[in-house]
Amino acid sequence: MEYGKHQAPARYEAGEGCPTTLIRIPVRIVVLVIVLPVRLAWDALVAGARAADRVLLRPLGRALSRLFRTAVLIPAAWLYETVLTPLGRALLWLAAAVLVWPWVALWRYALVPVVRYGLVVPVVWLYGAVLTPIGHGLRRVYRELLVPLGRGIGVVVAWLLTTLLVRPVVGLWRYVLVPLALAASWLLDHLLVRPVVWTYRHLLTPLGHGITWLLERMARGIAALVSGLCAAVVWLVATLVVAPLGWLYRRVLAPVGREVAAAFGVAWRIAGFISRAVGRAVARLAWHLVGAPVAWVWRTVCTPVGHCVRDAVWAPARRAAVGTGRAVRAALLSARATVARARRDAWRALVGGRGASWPREPGSPRARTLGSTTTVPCAAPEPEISPLGEKNAERG
Repeated sequence: MEYGKHQAPARYEAGEGCPTTLIRIPVRIVVLVIVLPVRLAWDALVAGARAADRVLLRPLGRALSRLFRTAVLIPAAWLYETVLTPLGRALLWLAAAVLVWPWVALWRYALVPVVRYGLVVPVVWLYGAVLTPIGHGLRRVYRELLVPLGRGIGVVVAWLLTTLLVRPVVGLWRYVLVPLALAASWLLDHLLVRPVVWTYRHLLTPLGHGITWLLERMARGIAALVSGLCAAVVWLVATLVVAPLGWLYRRVLAPVGREVAAAFGVAWRIAGFISRAVGRAVARLAWHLVGAPVAWVWRTVCTPVGHCVRDAVWAPARRAAVGTGRAVRAALLSARATVARARRDAWRALVGGRGASWPREPGSPRARTLGSTTTVPCAAPEPEISPLGEKNAERG
């Protein structure tokens, strides 16, 4: 919510008069007295939190991030690249040499030849030369002998079973059991089923209808009685409880709640204006008492002193340090070249080699054409200093 915009309180219901207006002003004053310290403390906390975030937390976070990158990430990356990666490759090669390659050699040069020439080849020969002819012979014996013999035996056994078992059972079922079942069903129908059906139709059904009608009438009467009692209880509750509570909510609680809510809103806005004015006054007082003197001291004293120190002390010291570093680097390179030359001379003195050539006047080499190994007499000579020498001279 912006401070410059004032919002009118919500419209109230009709019927409020002077008593409501007279009560509203003291309530708002009391609420303002209660809310003002809270708003001042809240604005002070917000301003302190923003200042702490801008002055302390963000620089501290940047410093911690830089420290973490410098102290943890860069050493970890260096350790990973220079130590762990070669160590892992060495361990991988060692594991492959100790665990994988012996088993691969055992599988390739021991197990595969043994299984192929000691098991697979004999089994294939046995299957093709022995088992296949035996199987063909057994299949022919089965087709030529066993199948016709089985057919004849099956015909004889089927005729015996039909004559001795099926025909007697069929005659017994057709001429004995079926007539007995028909007679028993006729007796059961006339002696049991029809009397039971007549009793259910002419006695039990009318009696059940009468009992159902009586129970339905009794249920309707009980339901009417219960609904009347419920309506009476609902009317009593609505008249004695709900109506007074509704009147109390509409006439007392809702207006009081609206007034208190509006008073808190107005008090919060007024406290915001007061807090803003107090904050501006404190900020202006702090600027005139602390900020302006500190800025004047920084601008008129610290800045010229710093420029003087930078131009008179720091710049010459930096140039001297750079010159010293370059001299030390050149001395180290010269000492390194001297040591290398002494080592080569010592090696030649111990082992032997080509003799040292006498110093002579360096001749200018003849330039070569582009893309060819022949020299051109009219071309300009090559420079006496190589690009590698120029780079070393620039570094020195």
